[in-house]
Amino acid sequence: MTSQVEVKKKGQSTKEHALMQYQNTDGHFSLVRNFRLADLVTIMNGFCGSFSLFSSARYLTSNDKTHLWAALTYPLAGLMFDFFDGKVARWRNSASLLGQELDSLADLISFGVAPAVLAFVIGFRTWLDTVVLAAFICCGLARLARFNATVALVPKDQSGKSKYFEGLPIPSTLCLVGLLAFWTQKGWIEAEQGVPGGVLTLWESKIGSGEVHYVMILFGAWAAAMVSKTLHVPKP
Repeated sequence: MTSQVEVKKKGQSTKEHALMQYQNTDGHFSLVRNFRLADLVTIMNGFCGSFSLFSSARYLTSNDKTHLWAALTYPLAGLMFDFFDGKVARWRNSASLLGQELDSLADLISFGVAPAVLAFVIGFRTWLDTVVLAAFICCGLARLARFNATVALVPKDQSGKSKYFEGLPIPSTLCLVGLLAFWTQKGWIEAEQGVPGGVLTLWESKIGSGEVHYVMILFGAWAAAMVSKTLHVPKP
């Protein structure tokens, strides 16, 4: 108990010191001046995720498959920047509170929102599909928030690095993006042969039916694994 209190106090002291850095800087563009190199790398992660969303929108309006492939590729580029921002921070010895928040927000775009929108774009578009995909995004959001709040309490190794992730890390959703890319290559998308897996009809009425694709079970399970407290994924 004592060690946890000490860790908490140390974390609060570090946070207060980081906040003073931004409070004591004046000027319209003081935020930009306070960016570290690692923060700019993190922003490129969010940039890639945003471009994935725009490419998905372009595919829906043009039906040009080139835009769909671009949308599938950008999250992978985002992963590259997500990997290197930590390397750059350690190299420059310039980790910051702002960088931690930027990292979570960028991850949510590239590995939460972008994969969910890609699933919608290729054909998982029923009302219940969108409910599951929205829950998928929200679970990614909750997982990132929990990481920021509790990372100091996760057991560390001798180098100070966390021994494991609590729940699946959100970049793991690139496995789902890879699956969507495989289906796209096979032509198993709405605009061609149709999405795989079939549809389950839960109810029917005059105002619409409660249809959901079986593939949404996979997205739902992935969402649950991200927010799991008992699932510990060892860090490489």
